[in-house]
Amino acid sequence: MSWKPSSWRDFPIKQQPVYPDKELLKSVEEELASYPPLIFAGEARNLKAELAQVAQGKAFLLQGGDCAESFSNFNARSIKNLFKLMLQMNMVLMYSFGKPIVKVGRIAGQFAKPRSSDFEEIDGVSLPSYRGDIINDIEFNSQARVPNPTKMLKAYNQSAATMNLIRAFARGGMADLTQVHQWNLDFIKDHDLGKKYEELSRKIDDAMRFMRACGLDVKNLPQLQQTVLYTSHEALLLNYEEALTKKDSLTGDWYDCSAHMLWIGDRTRGLNDAHIEYFRGIQNPIGCKVGPTMQEDELIKLIDALNPNNEPGRLNLIVRMGASKIGEYFPKLLKKVKEEGRNIVWSCDPMHGNVEKASNGFKTRDFKNILSEVKQFFEIHNAEGTIAGGIHLEMTGEDVTECIGSQSCAITQEGLASRYHTQCDPRLNAKQALELAFMISDTLQGALR
Repeated sequence: MSWKPSSWRDFPIKQQPVYPDKELLKSVEEELASYPPLIFAGEARNLKAELAQVAQGKAFLLQGGDCAESFSNFNARSIKNLFKLMLQMNMVLMYSFGKPIVKVGRIAGQFAKPRSSDFEEIDGVSLPSYRGDIINDIEFNSQARVPNPTKMLKAYNQSAATMNLIRAFARGGMADLTQVHQWNLDFIKDHDLGKKYEELSRKIDDAMRFMRACGLDVKNLPQLQQTVLYTSHEALLLNYEEALTKKDSLTGDWYDCSAHMLWIGDRTRGLNDAHIEYFRGIQNPIGCKVGPTMQEDELIKLIDALNPNNEPGRLNLIVRMGASKIGEYFPKLLKKVKEEGRNIVWSCDPMHGNVEKASNGFKTRDFKNILSEVKQFFEIHNAEGTIAGGIHLEMTGEDVTECIGSQSCAITQEGLASRYHTQCDPRLNAKQALELAFMISDTLQGALR
């Protein structure tokens, strides 16, 4: 079937804002379409090739970052802290598993959020739901909740600045393995986790000294001095994604140049809906969330719609069932996909199915449920003889108090209010994310080697 970046407009669509000023919307879309791409098609192809290695068990996917990026909290420090955390987790997993780690951030575009309801009610007042800074404002008043298309321009500019800084960190020396000790975040250094990471750092130092003793000049090996952090976000707001969809001059293929990888949420994956129509035409590696309502035949149809050529590395199915449901619903889906011979990257999102409300009204997630879902995900793959490709986390490099539990920082429900800063859903803080990486490496390294 013929496809163009605007084909999605002829299909039913969910989770989209209704802009009151259509002329302003059109003007913003035209301006955005004239802007340079945020990523290059060749980079997206490189990621697809690396994800093909993940699908074969030759690499492991680490995807993580903010639930929803913020305009107001945008600063170099938070980007740097997330980058450092990704490097730390990368090192823990790579050293343990003995395979490359493909690093993909939920960053430089993760601004739009699906909502369970179109309206939010506080003290008897009902207003349109907050849908992310790219659409409307979080303040609870009628003016703030009106969708404003000019916010797409601000989202682009912030994403461009974020990408610029990430590239500088990745290529400018911060990822140098001889500086591995400097990746430790200040508020982790004196903690048991920081000490555990320092022990790993010393082992890496020993390996570097051995390489130098063998006559290798580590300063001239780019693999030891540089890295790549790819970007990703949920491509929810299709007006924004269409405007940044470009035709590659080398291949003639269409790429969404807002990020290296895009994904479809569990609420917008209808086979006859707009998001599937848009995604089937772009050549980026793509993802799709798989929740407990997914049926076996439906999943095969979805796979065939998004990856009709069964291309390795093209499609990442991100399982988000919840700790209490994954054991019941996931095995039959995995078995069906295996039987049908589809090339898939399987990753585990242990965040979205484990949201609960604390007694004081805060949304939170319990670390033990997050860990339980991750463990079950790998155990199910091990039993089926298939490849568990990676993890997908909502996390931050900041010292927030949003998820309860864990040994590294025993946050209670009463302590959530201390540093609860998320724009939407609760995130793992840096200690909890690093602890999860160590626990995965300690308990699963045998199965993943």
